[in-house]
Amino acid sequence: MIADQLIISSQKEKSTYTKDKYSESPKRSIVKSISWRVIGTLDTIIISWVITGTLTLAFSIGVVELVTKMVLYFFHERIWNNIKWGK
Repeated sequence: MIADQLIISSQKEKSTYTKDKYSESPKRSIVKSISWRVIGTLDTIIISWVITGTLTLAFSIGVVELVTKMVLYFFHERIWNNIKWGK
């Protein structure tokens, strides 16, 4: 059952960098998050500019979104690296 596969048992050993590096390194997750955020932020700036009509406001929204989404994506990737389902 999928629910059983998604639950990470506390009895299993914790993931270490040595074990984790075979799936994806933290540096790779960081580079992926940066490249994706550039695309996502440009999209947000364009949409914000179209909606507000103010380029300054659109860039302000884009900068806030850039930082918050990059941090969230990094932790999202690291969590998914610890889930065995689908590997």
